[in-house]
Amino acid sequence: MRKIFEAELQALGEDLDQMAELVHAAISRAGEALLTSNISLAQQVIEDDQKVDALERSLEERCVLLLAQQQPVATDLRVVVTALRLSASLERMGDLARHIAEVSRRAYPNSAMPPQLQETFEGMVGAAERVGRRVYGLVSSHDLDVAGNIERDDDLLDDFHNNVFVTLLGQEWQGSAQETVDATLLSRYFERFGDHGVSVARRINYLVTGDFDKEHHTSGA
Repeated sequence: MRKIFEAELQALGEDLDQMAELVHAAISRAGEALLTSNISLAQQVIEDDQKVDALERSLEERCVLLLAQQQPVATDLRVVVTALRLSASLERMGDLARHIAEVSRRAYPNSAMPPQLQETFEGMVGAAERVGRRVYGLVSSHDLDVAGNIERDDDLLDDFHNNVFVTLLGQEWQGSAQETVDATLLSRYFERFGDHGVSVARRINYLVTGDFDKEHHTSGA
C-alpha cells in the first residue's frame, strides 16, 4: 500500500513538472506574439492552454482522492496539499498567458502595444519569461536559491506596472480608448505573473522546509 502511495506522489510531481514546462512555454510564446504581432503564435498559446487546464483538473482529482483514501499526515500531507495549491497557481499562470495572446490576436494586424509603452512592455515580457523559466526550474529541482530571483522579478514587474499607469494617466497620453484598455489589461496580466511566481516559490519553500510563515500566499486572482 505504501509503495502505491509513493508512486502516486511521484506521479503528482511529474505532472507538476509538465505543467510548469507548459506554462513557461506559454509565457514565452505569448510575450513573443505580443512583441511581434504573430497571430499564429498567439493562437497556439490559446489552444495549448487546454493542456494545462486538463492537467490541473487531473491533479486536483487525484489529490482529493489521496486525501480521502490515504489520509496522509506530516510530510506526506504537506506534499499533497502543496501539489494541489501549486497546480492551481500554474493553471492561473497559463490563463494569464492565454489572455495576453487573446489581446494580441484581437489587435492583429496592428500591435496591441501603444508606441509610448513599447519599451515598458518589452521589459515586462523579459521579466515574465524569467519568472516562467525560474518557476519551471524551481518546481523541478526544489532549489530554494531560485526563489529570491523570482521575488526580484516580481518587484520589477510591479515597477513596470506602475510605469504603465503613470503613462496612461499623464497629460501626454494620446492613445485611443482601445489602446488604453489593452495597455491596462496587458499590464495587469504581466504583473500577476510575478505574484503567482512568488506564490509558487513560497509554497515550494513550505514543501521543503515546513516553514508555514514564508508560504503565506499573495492575494488576488
